[in-house]
Amino acid sequence: MTKLLRLVAVAGVLLGSAHAVAAQTADEIIEKHLAAIGGRAALSKLTSRVMAGTIAVSTPAGEFSGPIEIWNQAPNKVRTLINLDLSNVGVGKMTIDQRFDGTMGYAIDTLQGNRDITGDQLEGMRNGVFPTPLLNYKQNGISVELAGKEKVGDRDAFVLLIKPKTGPSAKSYIDATTFMMFRQVVTADIPPVGTIEQTTDLSDERDVDGVKVAHKIVNTSSVQSFTVTISKVEHNGAIDQTLFSKPAN
Repeated sequence: MTKLLRLVAVAGVLLGSAHAVAAQTADEIIEKHLAAIGGRAALSKLTSRVMAGTIAVSTPAGEFSGPIEIWNQAPNKVRTLINLDLSNVGVGKMTIDQRFDGTMGYAIDTLQGNRDITGDQLEGMRNGVFPTPLLNYKQNGISVELAGKEKVGDRDAFVLLIKPKTGPSAKSYIDATTFMMFRQVVTADIPPVGTIEQTTDLSDERDVDGVKVAHKIVNTSSVQSFTVTISKVEHNGAIDQTLFSKPAN
């Protein structure tokens, strides 16, 4: 009888372990993440977002700062406007204005010249579904795999491998306790620099209209690093759709 009880106990442990492993699927992690940032209902109500703040860019030539504005329009239109003061290196004011109208991308760059956005950068914009690609990722042909857990600093994180139909894949880190996404790593070919790995860290999440929005974004790569500090977020306001298009002249 004692031996039988031991076998039953072992079987119970094994079944419990199997349940724990099965529960940690990519779908479950995604659902807990969506719930943590506000839930499907609140996220589904978002049609647009306008953010404003400051950006500080660190380069081998020094650190430069200025204002930044970001417009998002569902499903994937985006525009980012940055103005930097490069006077201390004799360049003066620099404007970087990147636009994506849902199909084509264009960059206005007073330092490196205006150009069409192509390659991985363009595909990344196409895959950047607002408010999050994870909301309806299966319908958009994106596959997500759970690659296990990793320790990042003092945080345990679930690692999701996000693979769109085309364009660069991403590795997303979801806090195992709060289920907030705090890091994303993407390797992409960015002309004229070449292939680089970019790490984006998200923090200072604040509630805006029932949805958590990161107010601090730190991006690092071998080329440069920058920190964006958001001071203003507005949802569902009317946006002039021409803001996302390539200028007529």
